[in-house]
Amino acid sequence: MTVEVDLREQLVDAFEGADYPVSDPMTLIPALPDGPSTRFETGEFSMTAMELYTKTDGGDFPYEGVDPLVDDLIDALRERGEL
Repeated sequence: MTVEVDLREQLVDAFEGADYPVSDPMTLIPALPDGPSTRFETGEFSMTAMELYTKTDGGDFPYEGVDPLVDDLIDALRERGEL
């Protein structure tokens, strides 16, 4: 399994419990098991939800579901050379 595929699965698992549609990043925090300290780790990649937010400019809210949110996060990480 590639780092990107594993990370995508972790992000979906973490954010799928949010009450969609979500209008801002703060509405995602209750869905995270450890809030903003929730850590996503795979291979050499390791980042908390807060770090993820700052390194991806937070996304393009609102989001109607988990897949568009995760797609944007993965794309932003790839564009910034994090993946």
